[in-house]
Amino acid sequence: MTANRIADAQKQLDTLIRAAYAKAFPGKEMRDFIIEIPKDTSHGDFASNAAMVNAKNAGKAPRDIAAALLEAMDFTGSYFVAAETAGPGFMNFRLGQNWFSDSVQSVLDCGADYGRSDYGHGEKVMVEFVSANPTGPMHMGNARGGAIGDCLASALDFAGYEVCREFYINDAGNQIVKFGKSLEARYLQLYLGEDAVEFPEDGYQGEDIKVRAKEFADLHGDKYVNAPSEERTQALIDYALPANVEGLRRDLEKYRIQYDVWFSEKSLHESGAVMDVVKLLSDRGMTYEKDGAVWYKATEFGAEKDEVLVRANGIPTYFTADIAYHYNKFAVRGFDRVIDVWGADHHGHVARMKGSMDAIGLDGSKLDVVLMQLVRLMKDGQPFKMSKRTGKAITLTDLLEEIPIDAARFFFNMREPNSTLDFDLDLAVEETSQNPVYYVQYAHARICSILKNLAAEGISPRPVTAAELDLLTTSEEKELIRKLATLPEEIIGAAKNYDPARLTHYVIDTATLFHKFYNACRVKGEEEPLMQARLALCMATRIVIENVLGLLKITAPESM
Repeated sequence: MTANRIADAQKQLDTLIRAAYAKAFPGKEMRDFIIEIPKDTSHGDFASNAAMVNAKNAGKAPRDIAAALLEAMDFTGSYFVAAETAGPGFMNFRLGQNWFSDSVQSVLDCGADYGRSDYGHGEKVMVEFVSANPTGPMHMGNARGGAIGDCLASALDFAGYEVCREFYINDAGNQIVKFGKSLEARYLQLYLGEDAVEFPEDGYQGEDIKVRAKEFADLHGDKYVNAPSEERTQALIDYALPANVEGLRRDLEKYRIQYDVWFSEKSLHESGAVMDVVKLLSDRGMTYEKDGAVWYKATEFGAEKDEVLVRANGIPTYFTADIAYHYNKFAVRGFDRVIDVWGADHHGHVARMKGSMDAIGLDGSKLDVVLMQLVRLMKDGQPFKMSKRTGKAITLTDLLEEIPIDAARFFFNMREPNSTLDFDLDLAVEETSQNPVYYVQYAHARICSILKNLAAEGISPRPVTAAELDLLTTSEEKELIRKLATLPEEIIGAAKNYDPARLTHYVIDTATLFHKFYNACRVKGEEEPLMQARLALCMATRIVIENVLGLLKITAPESM
């Protein structure tokens, strides 16, 4: 765990308020209260409603309680130097310069670890995201899901959780049958002609199917043209599916996503785990038979209707495999919490999936689903339909040929996952302060430039004393320091609320406050102690920007 001066100040203030209450109102019970950072810090650095929530217990008006508490309060040895009553009985508290100095020093001391905490207490968490169908390339939804899932996993790791990133390969079921039939038709068409071989009505029409069939033909020639259909189809699947999965892996690595586990759905069927979960549900009295099929009593766990687990033909449904997969996550591999990042079109699946965990004797509340809304591409202020090689929806590869990876990862995390995202293609490639990722990277490059220019004049940063850091007293300096100090809390918030957009908003605000500081406060040309203090603040800001961009897996350039 690294420093968290916001939490330290809150704990101190909590102790100060409780001690003052015990002194001012001996023997009176004290109710819990809130300590928060006001939106407008000109009124105070922290505020509390302690006087208001304890009016009944203390038997006085809130303002009178606040006045009594402030009179009984001793700030000696703390970060606080003053307080006042506001409104109906709020108490506003002001931090002393030592808190600001300590906050800068903490960032410098912690370096690349600044922002880490033990909030998660090592809880074992899996984040499963993207899990694109391996029958074709990844599309825009996968691009957003990849950025959200990966950055959420980074935030959870920094917040003290033990995190596993997982990709679920849907390599079983109807879509693989359809995949095989599509490949078979394209392979046979190469030798017999398109008119001679009818393409399946529900087959995959993408150009990628033709490419895989041609690769297979180049490898095996017409060897399989006269083979039995089942043998031919299986050979095509055995070639094309691993190639597609490898393509997904390659595209995701280009997108800076690396998974700890690639989990095969097929392995669940082969190991017997899918039918085991049917037996487990049956043993618990959660199934019944109807029309030759095995049904799960989903309505007993909040679903709108019961679900088929095993069809009349003996083949388990996709839902059954999904239950077995989540059972594996919790019961077999022992994750304390599982987070699935799904498209918003899966919203109806959430309750029944959580309910199924309760039905098999697990805790459905430990399964969380982040539902992700659609992305609209915008160009020239209008919705834009981009189509390239496939003639269909834009793929992740297409997108990354058009815009930088840094911009893609940043933009996809600009809004909460459950908000529709308008992705401005023009803005993403713009090299101006209007482009938020460019704006943040420019702040980092500007700090590097300051250090480089001073080094050229023989001036280097040196360790600074607390007394020198106490010279950072302008409003611009204090605003920036306050923002740097909140990073650990912001990362905890992103992890707790499953909202990595908090990190992009935070780093944009940090860049804004740095530019404001830079324009108001000279570094070069000041007295040496103040110059070094401001250099220290520049370096602390650089660390914070680097750390946040690192969580987002976005580069922090030293020059632009």
